Amino acid sequence: MVVVGGGHNGLVAACYLARAGVDVLVLEALDGPGGGSRTAETVPGYRFDLHSVAHNMINMTDIPAELDLAGAGLVYQEMDPFSVAVHADGRRVRFYRSIDATVASIAEADPVEAAAYRAFMDKAVPVVRTILPALRGQMSAREIPERLGALVGSFRHRPAETARDLLGPYDSLLRRWLPSDLTRGPVAAFAAHAASGPGLPGGSLYAFWQAAYHMFGQWHARGGAQSLVDALVTRLGSLGGELRCGAPVARIEAPNGAVTAVVTEEGERIPTRAVITAIDPKTALLGLLDPPLGGRVGADLAATRRGNVVQALVHVAADRLPPYPGARPGDWNGLQSYVDHLDDLVAAWAAAEAGRLPDPLPLYAFTTSAIDSSLAPPGHHTVYLACPAAPATVEGGWDTRRPELVDRVLATVEERAPGFSAGIQGVHAWTPDLMESTERWPGGHPMHLDLALDQLGPFRPTKALGRHRTPVGGLYVSGAGTNPSGGISASPGRRAAKALLADRW
Repeated sequence: MVVVGGGHNGLVAACYLARAGVDVLVLEALDGPGGGSRTAETVPGYRFDLHSVAHNMINMTDIPAELDLAGAGLVYQEMDPFSVAVHADGRRVRFYRSIDATVASIAEADPVEAAAYRAFMDKAVPVVRTILPALRGQMSAREIPERLGALVGSFRHRPAETARDLLGPYDSLLRRWLPSDLTRGPVAAFAAHAASGPGLPGGSLYAFWQAAYHMFGQWHARGGAQSLVDALVTRLGSLGGELRCGAPVARIEAPNGAVTAVVTEEGERIPTRAVITAIDPKTALLGLLDPPLGGRVGADLAATRRGNVVQALVHVAADRLPPYPGARPGDWNGLQSYVDHLDDLVAAWAAAEAGRLPDPLPLYAFTTSAIDSSLAPPGHHTVYLACPAAPATVEGGWDTRRPELVDRVLATVEERAPGFSAGIQGVHAWTPDLMESTERWPGGHPMHLDLALDQLGPFRPTKALGRHRTPVGGLYVSGAGTNPSGGISASPGRRAAKALLADRW
């Protein structure tokens, strides 16, 4: 069996196949495995995650335990507080795993806001519990109406309002439930992680997801995201599987409606009875598959959407952590939000969708070297700065706009942490054009497809492909663009492997 793509989902799928006794080969186009879970010295001597920093969803599943990734060297460290709102006006809110501790932190600035946040969590926790089976790959499309109906019914006094909250955008949800930008801004910054804008219908799910961090915590892989990949590679090898890097695939041959071979760009033909693709599903089924997927299933896949709003990053090597005035121990453990106003994020999304660089830039930081000394030289730190609303295609092109992005990002940090700029040792910009050319992600989109309601869970990438099976015999799909979602969850990898095994044995 062949797995096309050596990101974390492809490696997870391969591990489950190998564990079942399958002879499995993983083909990765890049020189090393990992995809969006890689860590690299983008500044000499300093190791930065190229994309994923916090591994939350995978730690809500039993996949690490099933594959004994701890036994393969993976160590997760909890980030607590998981977020700190660093407002430009000096106000601070610390979001701890404990809801009580978080409410107490909010109350230092505004007791009314604190009570509202607690009420919002009372609403959000049941929502997260309802959708957890989908995240873990345990919910079918048939179950969705029943589960949602039960959730709405559980709020007996406000069923209509609950339905509105679930189906609306997180822009209006946060305005209804939280009194001010003291908490709206940082909660929206976390919601934007899903590459979903504040005005997206059904996007309220990503604001409700705030409760998941209280329920399960936020986690950093010691040594960086690459540690997850290294553990999966170790486990795959121990199970007898093979990984080959620098082996981009040119086509997947299926001449009579069933897979017969995978052909690399170098011309090597690898006969196989089955293939799991763990790359962008459009690229896999409409580009590499020969002949391409046709009919209604192919047309539905071709119609799936990815917008122009993605992420841009700036990696900063420094001899100090950002010196936030009034900081307390632990303030650098998790995400540090610089989103002061929900309206700023709304405006930024509209600007990026239109191809403009937002002003002001929504921004957040991760300083994982504060809890992981392996990432930087002694006494030094890594500062990962992310704009969640950057245009994939920008007016003037990224080659000309990249220096502007860096200058504005650093100015934003300096505004909130005076004196930080004096300690900068090196800077690396990682913009959407570079992600597209390096990672082979169309549009630089790490989720492959937008996380809209009709492209989520059993409908991802389409309803017909939501069970990871395709109309082509022996061909299965996995990766960030498949059920249930993108991000570091590993569920698409396990689900695809289980579908193949169920069909073959």
